[in-house]
Amino acid sequence: MIEPQYPQIPLGRQCELLGLARSTYYYQPLPPSELNLVLMRLIDEQYTKTPFYGVPRMTAWLRKQGYRINHKRVERLMRLMGLEAVYPKRRLSIPSKEHRIYPYLLRGVNVRQPDEVWCADITYIRMLRRFLYLVAIMDWYSRYVLAWELSITMEKEFCISALDRALKISIPRIFNTDQGSQFTSNEFTSCLEGNGIAISMDGRGRVFDNIFIERLWRTVKYEEVYLHDYHNVAEARRRLSTYFEFYNTERIHSSLGDLTPLEVYFKERGRLTPR
Repeated sequence: MIEPQYPQIPLGRQCELLGLARSTYYYQPLPPSELNLVLMRLIDEQYTKTPFYGVPRMTAWLRKQGYRINHKRVERLMRLMGLEAVYPKRRLSIPSKEHRIYPYLLRGVNVRQPDEVWCADITYIRMLRRFLYLVAIMDWYSRYVLAWELSITMEKEFCISALDRALKISIPRIFNTDQGSQFTSNEFTSCLEGNGIAISMDGRGRVFDNIFIERLWRTVKYEEVYLHDYHNVAEARRRLSTYFEFYNTERIHSSLGDLTPLEVYFKERGRLTPR
């Protein structure tokens, strides 16, 4: 609103000039009810265990926990959280009809070294009274998390910010994502193409195309998010920063020969530490 700068212009006229309904000026979004917050936390945890649960199964599971709710409420909450059963593919990011969709390039590809393939995805992160979205960019070969970012909305900017920081470390040959509007946006794809990176996108219903980052989300939630109730964005950012540092530099992976992602990523690239 421009009211503080132009108090001589009536509020109604200011709304008219901005193309807003006057009621919009006074609108204050309502926070989720206490019951919805409880249900969303339960849905989040159960979905992480059983991502193949759609609305009917999730509704049945919640009723077994003693909550007398109907499927419409569960459907609404899962849609708000961006959760969908893995058939078709779970999606936190929604495709945009205006954006180009790229082919899937990883069928039959045997990744043998760091920076051959990077991947990115978005997940839901709960707080005590609300929720956030987390994007991460990870190297397929080493499982090293190159960059991550939090946002209170699903706008593309936090994904582009994470990409900019990842590209300061290195440049991959292929970058794989889902078909979400954040990743198909002109700004995101232009950045990749401008660096000579081939763009790969999961096909609809291909639930295992981005399996390594799906495993990352499960690990992050069980080892960090579910152990704490973040009170605000600053606390969530601080704790996740500590966790990702631990994940990259201390957490050994049996699939990596009991090495850490950092050891595999930088040693195999001929560097011992990030720039």
